[in-house]
Amino acid sequence: GKLWAQAGHEVRFSSRHPENLDPLVAASGPNGSRSSIDKALVFGDVFLISIPYGSLPVFGEQYGSQLSGKIVMETGNPYPERDGDVAKRVLDSGLGTGHWSARWLPGTRLVRAFNSVWDQTLVREAHRMPPQVGVPLAADDTEAAEIVAGLVRDAGFDPVLVGPLSRAREFDVGTPVYNTNMSGPEVRNVMRLPHAGTTLR
Repeated sequence: GKLWAQAGHEVRFSSRHPENLDPLVAASGPNGSRSSIDKALVFGDVFLISIPYGSLPVFGEQYGSQLSGKIVMETGNPYPERDGDVAKRVLDSGLGTGHWSARWLPGTRLVRAFNSVWDQTLVREAHRMPPQVGVPLAADDTEAAEIVAGLVRDAGFDPVLVGPLSRAREFDVGTPVYNTNMSGPEVRNVMRLPHAGTTLR
Protein backbone atom coordinates (compact mmCIF):
# COMPACT_ATOMS: atom_id res chain seq x y z
CA GLY A 1 0.00 0.00 0.00
CA LYS A 2 2.78 2.41 0.85
CA LEU A 3 4.46 1.69 -2.49
CA TRP A 4 1.24 2.38 -4.38
CA ALA A 5 0.66 5.62 -2.49
CA GLN A 6 4.20 6.71 -3.33
CA ALA A 7 3.51 5.81 -6.98
CA GLY A 8 0.58 8.23 -7.06
CA HIS A 9 -2.42 6.01 -6.24
CA GLU A 10 -4.91 7.02 -3.56
CA VAL A 11 -4.67 4.31 -0.93
CA ARG A 12 -7.05 3.67 1.97
CA PHE A 13 -5.65 1.44 4.71
CA SER A 14 -8.10 -0.41 6.94
CA SER A 15 -8.34 -2.99 9.68
CA ARG A 16 -10.51 -3.81 12.69
CA HIS A 17 -8.41 -1.22 14.55
CA PRO A 18 -7.70 1.55 12.02
CA GLU A 19 -6.38 3.82 14.77
CA ASN A 20 -3.29 1.61 14.87
CA LEU A 21 -2.51 2.42 11.23
CA ASP A 22 -1.42 6.03 11.74
CA PRO A 23 2.34 5.32 11.40
CA LEU A 24 1.74 3.48 8.11
CA VAL A 25 -0.47 6.25 6.80
CA ALA A 26 2.12 8.87 7.74
CA ALA A 27 4.88 6.92 5.99
CA SER A 28 2.74 6.68 2.85
CA GLY A 29 2.57 10.41 2.29
CA PRO A 30 -0.36 12.54 1.11
CA ASN A 31 -2.00 9.74 -0.91
CA GLY A 32 -2.49 7.52 2.15
CA SER A 33 -5.44 7.56 4.53
CA ARG A 34 -7.21 5.17 6.90
CA SER A 35 -10.77 4.26 7.83
CA SER A 36 -13.02 1.49 9.07
CA ILE A 37 -13.41 -1.56 6.88
CA ASP A 38 -16.95 -0.56 5.85
CA LYS A 39 -15.81 2.89 4.72
CA ALA A 40 -12.81 1.42 2.90
CA LEU A 41 -15.10 -0.91 0.96
CA VAL A 42 -17.05 2.13 -0.27
CA PHE A 43 -13.86 4.06 -1.08
CA GLY A 44 -11.96 1.52 -3.14
CA ASP A 45 -11.97 0.34 -6.76
CA VAL A 46 -9.33 -2.36 -6.28
CA PHE A 47 -8.79 -4.16 -2.99
CA LEU A 48 -5.93 -6.07 -1.43
CA ILE A 49 -6.96 -8.45 1.35
CA SER A 50 -4.12 -9.53 3.60
CA ILE A 51 -5.51 -11.43 6.58
CA PRO A 52 -4.80 -14.86 8.11
CA TYR A 53 -6.16 -17.44 5.68
CA GLY A 54 -8.28 -19.02 8.39
CA SER A 55 -10.23 -15.74 8.67
CA LEU A 56 -11.15 -15.65 4.98
CA PRO A 57 -14.44 -17.63 5.15
CA VAL A 58 -15.84 -15.35 7.86
CA PHE A 59 -14.53 -12.24 6.10
CA GLY A 60 -16.29 -13.38 2.93
CA GLU A 61 -19.56 -13.94 4.76
CA GLN A 62 -19.39 -10.52 6.37
CA TYR A 63 -18.14 -8.37 3.50
CA GLY A 64 -18.52 -10.43 0.32
CA SER A 65 -21.65 -8.66 -0.91
CA GLN A 66 -19.85 -5.30 -0.71
CA LEU A 67 -16.97 -6.68 -2.77
CA SER A 68 -19.13 -8.21 -5.50
CA GLY A 69 -17.95 -7.13 -8.94
CA LYS A 70 -14.79 -5.54 -7.53
CA ILE A 71 -11.18 -6.53 -8.30
CA VAL A 72 -9.77 -8.24 -5.22
CA MET A 73 -6.16 -9.26 -4.68
CA GLU A 74 -6.06 -12.01 -2.06
CA THR A 75 -2.70 -12.75 -0.43
CA GLY A 76 -3.27 -15.26 2.37
CA ASN A 77 -1.51 -18.58 2.91
CA PRO A 78 -2.89 -21.58 4.80
CA TYR A 79 -0.78 -22.58 7.80
CA PRO A 80 -2.39 -25.35 9.90
CA GLU A 81 -0.61 -24.27 13.08
CA ARG A 82 -2.27 -20.84 12.79
CA ASP A 83 -5.38 -21.40 10.68
CA GLY A 84 -6.53 -24.77 12.00
CA ASP A 85 -9.21 -26.71 10.14
CA VAL A 86 -9.50 -24.18 7.33
CA ALA A 87 -5.85 -24.65 6.35
CA LYS A 88 -6.05 -28.43 6.73
CA ARG A 89 -9.08 -28.53 4.45
CA VAL A 90 -7.33 -26.45 1.79
CA LEU A 91 -4.09 -28.45 1.91
CA ASP A 92 -5.78 -31.85 2.02
CA SER A 93 -7.92 -31.01 -1.02
CA GLY A 94 -4.94 -30.51 -3.34
CA LEU A 95 -6.98 -27.90 -5.21
CA GLY A 96 -4.88 -24.93 -4.13
CA THR A 97 -5.78 -21.59 -2.64
CA GLY A 98 -7.30 -20.18 -5.82
CA HIS A 99 -10.18 -22.66 -5.64
CA TRP A 100 -10.94 -21.93 -1.99
CA SER A 101 -10.43 -18.17 -2.10
CA ALA A 102 -12.91 -17.97 -4.99
CA ARG A 103 -15.36 -20.09 -3.01
CA TRP A 104 -15.19 -17.74 -0.02
CA LEU A 105 -15.20 -14.52 -2.08
CA PRO A 106 -17.85 -15.32 -4.71
CA GLY A 107 -18.75 -12.60 -7.16
CA THR A 108 -15.40 -10.84 -6.87
CA ARG A 109 -12.96 -10.41 -9.72
CA LEU A 110 -10.40 -12.39 -7.78
CA VAL A 111 -6.64 -12.38 -8.35
CA ARG A 112 -4.26 -14.43 -6.23
CA ALA A 113 -1.26 -12.15 -5.81
CA PHE A 114 1.59 -11.23 -3.46
CA ASN A 115 1.22 -14.43 -1.40
CA SER A 116 4.53 -15.92 -2.52
CA VAL A 117 6.80 -12.98 -1.69
CA TRP A 118 7.77 -12.17 1.90
CA ASP A 119 6.66 -8.74 3.07
CA GLN A 120 10.21 -7.75 4.00
CA THR A 121 11.29 -8.58 0.45
CA LEU A 122 8.62 -6.19 -0.81
CA VAL A 123 10.00 -3.48 1.47
CA ARG A 124 13.64 -4.09 0.58
CA GLU A 125 13.53 -4.95 -3.12
CA ALA A 126 10.94 -2.59 -4.61
CA HIS A 127 12.10 -0.79 -7.77
CA ARG A 128 15.49 -2.49 -7.78
CA MET A 129 17.46 -2.65 -11.00
CA PRO A 130 16.22 -5.41 -13.36
CA PRO A 131 15.64 -8.23 -13.12
CA GLN A 132 13.05 -7.30 -10.54
CA VAL A 133 11.48 -9.69 -8.02
CA GLY A 134 8.75 -11.77 -9.67
CA VAL A 135 5.19 -11.68 -8.30
CA PRO A 136 3.09 -14.58 -9.64
CA LEU A 137 -0.58 -13.84 -10.39
CA ALA A 138 -3.49 -16.17 -11.09
CA ALA A 139 -7.01 -15.11 -12.13
CA ASP A 140 -9.96 -16.30 -14.19
CA ASP A 141 -10.70 -12.68 -15.15
CA THR A 142 -8.11 -11.61 -17.73
CA GLU A 143 -8.84 -7.89 -17.44
CA ALA A 144 -8.55 -8.03 -13.65
CA ALA A 145 -5.23 -9.84 -13.98
CA GLU A 146 -3.90 -7.14 -16.33
CA ILE A 147 -4.98 -4.36 -13.99
CA VAL A 148 -3.26 -6.07 -11.06
CA ALA A 149 -0.17 -6.66 -13.21
CA GLY A 150 -0.02 -2.89 -13.73
CA LEU A 151 -0.21 -2.36 -9.97
CA VAL A 152 2.60 -4.87 -9.46
CA ARG A 153 4.74 -2.85 -11.86
CA ASP A 154 3.80 0.40 -10.11
CA ALA A 155 4.98 -1.13 -6.83
CA GLY A 156 8.34 -1.94 -8.43
CA PHE A 157 8.09 -5.65 -9.21
CA ASP A 158 7.75 -7.97 -12.21
CA PRO A 159 4.25 -9.46 -12.61
CA VAL A 160 4.26 -13.11 -13.69
CA LEU A 161 0.91 -14.04 -15.22
CA VAL A 162 0.56 -17.74 -14.45
CA GLY A 163 -2.96 -18.42 -15.71
CA PRO A 164 -6.38 -19.20 -14.21
CA LEU A 165 -7.09 -19.44 -10.49
CA SER A 166 -6.68 -23.22 -10.63
CA ARG A 167 -2.96 -22.63 -11.22
CA ALA A 168 -2.53 -20.59 -8.05
CA ARG A 169 -1.55 -23.87 -6.37
CA GLU A 170 1.68 -23.67 -8.39
CA PHE A 171 2.89 -20.77 -6.25
CA ASP A 172 1.28 -21.76 -2.94
CA VAL A 173 3.19 -22.59 0.25
CA GLY A 174 5.77 -25.31 -0.33
CA THR A 175 6.17 -24.82 -4.09
CA PRO A 176 9.59 -24.17 -5.64
CA VAL A 177 8.90 -20.44 -6.14
CA TYR A 178 7.37 -19.73 -2.72
CA ASN A 179 9.31 -17.23 -0.59
CA THR A 180 12.47 -17.51 -2.67
CA ASN A 181 12.91 -13.86 -3.77
CA MET A 182 13.31 -15.12 -7.34
CA SER A 183 13.35 -12.59 -10.14
CA GLY A 184 10.57 -12.58 -12.71
CA PRO A 185 12.69 -14.44 -15.30
CA GLU A 186 13.67 -17.03 -12.69
CA VAL A 187 10.03 -17.59 -11.72
CA ARG A 188 9.08 -18.02 -15.38
CA ASN A 189 11.88 -20.53 -15.89
CA VAL A 190 10.90 -22.62 -12.86
CA MET A 191 7.20 -22.52 -13.77
CA ARG A 192 7.92 -23.10 -17.48
CA LEU A 193 6.12 -19.95 -18.54
CA PRO A 194 6.87 -17.80 -21.59
CA HIS A 195 9.09 -14.84 -20.85
CA ALA A 196 7.78 -11.29 -21.04
CA GLY A 197 7.60 -10.12 -24.62
CA THR A 198 7.48 -13.67 -26.01
CA THR A 199 4.93 -14.24 -28.76
CA LEU A 200 3.33 -17.68 -28.90
CA ARG A 201 1.99 -19.27 -32.08
